[in-house]
Amino acid sequence: MSRPVIGYAGMTHLGLNSAVAAAERGFETVCFDPDAALCARLAKGELPVIEPDLAELRTKNAARLEFTSDVQALKRCDVVYVAPDVPTDDEGRSDLEGIDALLTAVRGGLRPDAILVVLSQVPPGFTRARQRPGLNLYYQVETLIFGRAIERALHPERYIVGAPAPDRKLPQAFQAYLDAFSCPILVMRYESAELAKIAINCCLVSSVSVANTLAELCEGIGAAWHEIVPALKLDRRIGQYSYLSPGLGIAGGNLERDLATVCRIAERIGSDAGVVKAWIANSQHRREWAWRTLERAVLPQMPDPAIAVLGLAYKENTHSTKNSPSFAFLRHLGRFAVRAYDPVVPVAAAPHPNAHGADTALAACAGADVLAVMTPWPEFRKLDPAAIAKAMRGRVLLDPYAVLDAEACAKAGLMRYTLGAGAA
Repeated sequence: MSRPVIGYAGMTHLGLNSAVAAAERGFETVCFDPDAALCARLAKGELPVIEPDLAELRTKNAARLEFTSDVQALKRCDVVYVAPDVPTDDEGRSDLEGIDALLTAVRGGLRPDAILVVLSQVPPGFTRARQRPGLNLYYQVETLIFGRAIERALHPERYIVGAPAPDRKLPQAFQAYLDAFSCPILVMRYESAELAKIAINCCLVSSVSVANTLAELCEGIGAAWHEIVPALKLDRRIGQYSYLSPGLGIAGGNLERDLATVCRIAERIGSDAGVVKAWIANSQHRREWAWRTLERAVLPQMPDPAIAVLGLAYKENTHSTKNSPSFAFLRHLGRFAVRAYDPVVPVAAAPHPNAHGADTALAACAGADVLAVMTPWPEFRKLDPAAIAKAMRGRVLLDPYAVLDAEACAKAGLMRYTLGAGAA
């Protein structure tokens, strides 16, 4: 058969990156969104999200990408993914209204033989509840990681597919598309696939919770977590790819959603989710590391420090600030003078009444008593600690992710605090 034509509906983070990856793999790709203005901007190369390599690959594959708000354009497609980002509220509940509306619209533009795939993250039971007679409906676990979206879309570790009858072969067009990515394909019932995504994230959270808990012990007893990690990764029961870097709590929204989903399901069926609730509590505790360190190490001697904050996004290479540790820190700093810088997030978005923006990272450091590097952006790793020390008035550096070189910081006279190692 000739190569199938692929459709993606919902040009938010997930849908846009997945569509560009499909085109990069050589597939003619129809990109549908009801927002005509958004489609017009995308067609001109104006992208609403920040991701490494996304803009370059969109330009490279422009001839294979059609951006349209006409749902009838999907009739050319053999496989159509519904892939909008699904927003969550402060309690980790998914707002499914948008994806349901998009599913309804897309069904009106499908050929009878087309395959419809839900790619967005949805709670267990969602896909089966949307099955209709004559609808070739599947669910596929998305692999999105903010800041690595194109990489993950082009080079997936495996595909997890939820099917109405998992013992049957996948439709030819769907199979041909998945085969183009040269990875294992695991087919299972809808609910198993929906829960598989949650299971993966729970394993990640458990590893991060171990790292955060023991890294804090390291800070208190003079040990160094980064010295311990290689021993763990050489243990086959843990593995070299384990998430063992300590952080400032879970952020971004997706992991929080999955933990909340597990707690709600456990409550409904009378099961125990105490360990998940402990992970949530651990995350909330660890998110306050920067503020606790400031309270302990600075405020007793300097009650009114000027503070520089580098990084507002919840992680590098993304514009998202959902549950950002930097924002959590800034909420404590209302009475202090703050100057902040982030490569993509405007300072106006920060939850601080008097935060001032800076044009560069080094400019944000000018006159500061304390510098907090709250997002490990690549450009921050290139900063010269000697130049930072020269610009600052004080010498306290909160560098939780160890972005700056330890030896260079010591030579510059900076008192550096990092996760898992304490002060140096």
